[in-house]
Parts: sequence; C-alpha cells; structure tokens
Amino acid sequence: VQLVESGGGLVQARGSLRLSCAASGRTFRNYAMGWFRQAPGKEREFVAAISSSGRSTYYADSGKGRLTISRDNAKNTVYLQMNSLKPEDTAVYYCAAGVTSWATKDKYDSWGQGTQVTVSS
Repeated sequence: VQLVESGGGLVQARGSLRLSCAASGRTFRNYAMGWFRQAPGKEREFVAAISSSGRSTYYADSGKGRLTISRDNAKNTVYLQMNSLKPEDTAVYYCAAGVTSWATKDKYDSWGQGTQVTVSS
C-alpha cells in the first residue's frame, strides 16, 4: 500500500493542525491505521491508532485529550487532528497501515514518507 501524508507545518504553541494520510494500492477499509512520530535524536514513537471500521481508537498517553484520529473509508484517508500543540510535539509524523483490522503500537507493514510538524514556543 502507498501512503502519502500532508498537513504538516509550523504552528505556535497551543495551536492546531490536522494531518491527512491518503492510501492507495490495497483495500483501505480492511486494515487498521496508525500515526507515529520521530523527533530529532529520538526513536520513532507511537501516537495513535484506529481500527479498520473506525469504531475503535487507541492513543499514547502523550496525546490523550489533545489528539483525535479518524478515518474516512470512502476517501481512503486517515486523519490526525492535533490541538493544544506543544513544542515537544515537534517531529516528523508518519502514518502506517496495519496488517490486520486492529493494531495498536505494532503490526504495521507500510509507512509513508512523513510530514514535518514544528511547534514554536
């Protein structure tokens, strides 16, 4: 599956961004989707996941209450709404496609190229 992220950019602290990830090459509605991020000098970390149907979601503690993952299976797109952004949210954000209908922090087999999010203080 091919994944293309968009929506990153520079935003001030306490601002908002919505990331999008368009998928192609596989039946989108059959698999879970996830968002990960990697800050400079740090390992990639899990951010959020959503089941194939969109009915179940799962978040890392760092994003609970501020981030919302959603998907539109008619548009083959998954989103990450990010509110109340903090400088520590600065990272390259990647979307990933799961190998099954549900995944949390692992079991992903396809990755996008990433989109940069920079939060200024």
